[in-house]
Amino acid sequence: MEVFESSDDIYQILTEAISEGIVVVNDQQEIVATNQSLNTLFGYKKNELVGKPLNVLIPKDYHTDHGSHFSSFMEERSKRQMGHGRNLFGVKKDGTLFPVEAGLNPFSVYDKHYVMAIVIDISVRKKQEEEIQLLNSQLENKVTERTKELKKSISRLEAEVERRVKAENKIKESLRKERELNELKTKFLSLVSHEFKTPLSGIYTSATLAGKYTESEQQEKRDKHIKTIQNKVKYLNNILDDFLSIERMESGKVNYKFSEFPISKVINEVIYEANMLLKEGQNINYPLGIDNIVIYFDEKILELTLTNLVNNAIKYSPENTTIDIRVREEEDHLEIEIVDEGIGIPESEQKHIFNRYFRAENALLNQGTGIGLNIVKNHLENLRGTITFTSEENKGSTFKVTIPTTGNL
Repeated sequence: MEVFESSDDIYQILTEAISEGIVVVNDQQEIVATNQSLNTLFGYKKNELVGKPLNVLIPKDYHTDHGSHFSSFMEERSKRQMGHGRNLFGVKKDGTLFPVEAGLNPFSVYDKHYVMAIVIDISVRKKQEEEIQLLNSQLENKVTERTKELKKSISRLEAEVERRVKAENKIKESLRKERELNELKTKFLSLVSHEFKTPLSGIYTSATLAGKYTESEQQEKRDKHIKTIQNKVKYLNNILDDFLSIERMESGKVNYKFSEFPISKVINEVIYEANMLLKEGQNINYPLGIDNIVIYFDEKILELTLTNLVNNAIKYSPENTTIDIRVREEEDHLEIEIVDEGIGIPESEQKHIFNRYFRAENALLNQGTGIGLNIVKNHLENLRGTITFTSEENKGSTFKVTIPTTGNL
């Protein structure tokens, strides 16, 4: 301390021109010198701090930690920023705390060790930092709120876009169905016009000719025309039955009736009816080993299915060909195959074969409505059955019907 007293003029000249506060302490943490800026900063008079412990300038809560930090610093004795990375506070004479920044500079005079600390009041800076921090926090909150609002807006927009897309798709689907319906109506009218006109014309012609055969010896000719009329009427009746089946299925008015019956009963009836339609040289091979097969199914639907397939096989096969009916009993289902040697189905059109009113290009010259297979497929699917096929143009087709034998619907 005597060193600074004897050099008082020099010290004053060097320190009073500095606006920052300067305090010098010895290795006992005793204040040996201050400049006026520091005295003013902490609220002390000139030389009032000299001889006092450094702790008078440090808040009480920091005394313990400060002592250990000071000892460590004196051992290292290197320049550094005091409390780097931490908030430092000084305490004024009146007990007021305020934030400070301090730079430490160790030095020695006459083998005595000292530390000079340059102390700056950073209250204004801290206030500005707090204001900036507050503004940043407010800005972050606003950004967060705006982000939430933006997300909500985006969600609402996405929902609206999705709603509009759905509405647009619904309109497109409605238009597509309307076009399909119009096409079906056109096909239906054309179909009805053609399919009804031909048999009605035959009925009219046969009835007219039958009326001309008045002699008893002409009975055979009359019977021929009467049979033609009967066949044409039956054909028209089958068409009407098909249309009624479609209407009942679409309105959900189909009632299925399950019963136990031998499969041979249905096949016998189907073949008996089909024999009257056979062309010259055509024959139907009866399935073997079916006499003991009894199933639980809707008998009328099975008869309708097999009649449709067998009649198609006859219609689309030329003279002198064979139609095979094959039956195979499996563990939980029965498989029935109708195999013909007919015109087959073109590969490019096979995917449409079960569509309503569809008729393959190579079958347009034959009578038909194009709804029989569609009806059969729908009935079988309703009864947990299936219908599939393989076909090769000009070589024939094989239709396979599978029906369950373990329980009903």
